[in-house]
Amino acid sequence: MKSIWRNKYRPANLLLAAGAAFSNAAHAVNDLPGGPAVRQLNLPVGVTKIAQEQHLLHTIMMIICTVIFVAVFAVMFYSIWKHRKSVGHKAANFHESVVVEVIWTIVPFLIVIVMALPATKVLVAQKDTTNADLTIKTTGYQWKWGYDYLNGEGEGLAFISTLDSSQRAMSDAGAKGAMPDDYLLKVDNPMVVPVQKKVRIITTANDVIHAFAVPQLGLKQDAIPGFVRDTWFRAETVGDYYGQCQELCGKEHAYMPIHVKVLSAADYTAWVATKRKEAAAKLDDPTKVWTLPDMLARGEKVYAANCAACHQANGKGAGPIKPLDGAAKVTDSDHKVQLLVLLNGQNNGAMPAWKQLSDTDLAAVATYTKNSWSNKTGQLVQPAEVLALRGK
Repeated sequence: MKSIWRNKYRPANLLLAAGAAFSNAAHAVNDLPGGPAVRQLNLPVGVTKIAQEQHLLHTIMMIICTVIFVAVFAVMFYSIWKHRKSVGHKAANFHESVVVEVIWTIVPFLIVIVMALPATKVLVAQKDTTNADLTIKTTGYQWKWGYDYLNGEGEGLAFISTLDSSQRAMSDAGAKGAMPDDYLLKVDNPMVVPVQKKVRIITTANDVIHAFAVPQLGLKQDAIPGFVRDTWFRAETVGDYYGQCQELCGKEHAYMPIHVKVLSAADYTAWVATKRKEAAAKLDDPTKVWTLPDMLARGEKVYAANCAACHQANGKGAGPIKPLDGAAKVTDSDHKVQLLVLLNGQNNGAMPAWKQLSDTDLAAVATYTKNSWSNKTGQLVQPAEVLALRGK
């Protein structure tokens, strides 16, 4: 009989196996070091003491809950089966039992105390942000992160971190074919920190509630408009660690990744020096008068880094995102119309404000959009025009 069953269902088994193999081949992915793992079910162990304590605490709580579950249901099922009516048992009729009430009050109380002690220790440690070597303010925008280095080595640096435009293009195309292991986690400007240094993270938001979370570092802190909250980490291993906004912050929520790059002390110092040079190069004189070719070349780079993710490289937009190609506000000869949108945003944050960009960058991207695709206006926006509109 057993051999007949095997022969009867062997073709079906072969088909299932073939289907599974094809599925794995079509969607083959690898574990991402410092990020999510394939078929990951548990918390990552992490590369910080806090993350490791969180993992241990989670394991202990799961064991305690499992033991309670097994014990309670074992007693319940045994009692139901052993004292069932079909074998002649009759239900007892009694009222109150001081012993039982004391037991089911004291035992849960002791269990809660046993669970609360290690949990409280970890929670208190998570909030100890004193004596930080480096302080970074992280601001959530729809849908990107802003990093401002407030104290420590690198003080004064500031930049925006956005999903890499090539990965957004993959998503817009339907995520077909072979996909990279860091799909929708690659950014243009990662947060960079030194290894074995205490890094304090101050979180806030520009528009709606976001959440800064990097599981490998044991981080998760809400970023709330009008409020300042903080957390910290000390990475013990050099590497790249990934997270995402963990608050439902709008339609582009899935495109708001976090990349933290941990470098050695020497490499971090070199990175700071490089970023300072880049920052100095961007401090353009807002009174400088630019030519159209130079402004277009710069505007193309600014658009690719900040705008193409939503409006697409062809300026056509997507779904509720309005197109720039042929848009009246873009082609209007009164530059003030478009510049005020860039500076202040519109549609309740659906189009975010871009005040964090320099006057020259905003003038450049406005010039680029006015002269790209079918928008052959020949108009040139100067940085002084942007400067005059700031704060209005």
